[in-house]
Amino acid sequence: MSQSRAFHDLSLPLFEGAPSPPGAARQPSYIRDHRSRLRARFLDGGAAAMPDYELLELVLFRAIPRRDVKPLARALLDRFGDFAAVISAPPERLCEVAGIGPAVVVELKIVEAAAHRLAQARVVGRPVIASWEALIAYCRASMAHLGTEQFRVFYLDRKNVLIADEEQARGTVDHVPVYPREVVKRALMLDASALILVHNHPSGDPTPSQADIAMTAEVQRAAAALGLVLHDHVVIGRSGEVSFRAEGYL
Repeated sequence: MSQSRAFHDLSLPLFEGAPSPPGAARQPSYIRDHRSRLRARFLDGGAAAMPDYELLELVLFRAIPRRDVKPLARALLDRFGDFAAVISAPPERLCEVAGIGPAVVVELKIVEAAAHRLAQARVVGRPVIASWEALIAYCRASMAHLGTEQFRVFYLDRKNVLIADEEQARGTVDHVPVYPREVVKRALMLDASALILVHNHPSGDPTPSQADIAMTAEVQRAAAALGLVLHDHVVIGRSGEVSFRAEGYL
């Protein structure tokens, strides 16, 4: 027996939950065989070997142990677009899809939380400038699919190590209020020496607006007056991201 097959067999109780009580409906053999094949493929080839709908099926197995979940996985992708958009969707929107209940929402939100925690672990306590791609990956994971604008500040110490990642404000689908004095005041409270601004565009287009540019200039002036460095302002969208520093706005 191969190592992956052995692991697959041992993991069956984890995926299927507690044994069924006497008289409970048994899982049809074709569903059981399909799930076994998907798990084996995942263990052998990882997520790269699976399309989004099959990866979603694996997540749905825990919440729906005895039903074919492929139609539900495809319905979720039809509604939201891709795997990342599904797990990032608000619970109330997920529940608009027929067949989605609290158990499914919990499983999807656990996956989302795990992805965020993993991405965050790759940047916290590390020199941010030297691990820029990890920072951008974290921002994409946590902000790219939000339905409203969120404004966050990464506060750095003198060695550009991330000491705080804080949400400063949350707004509407196309606006978020930002108060430059509060941003720099918080930097002083944290004894930070530098900061990076990040916000998302729910429209998906990361192109900065004139309001974004004006606000960034205000924060930069307020920071400079107190000896703080504004390294960058990054706008996150589903189609990519824009760095103010790279585009010449800073």
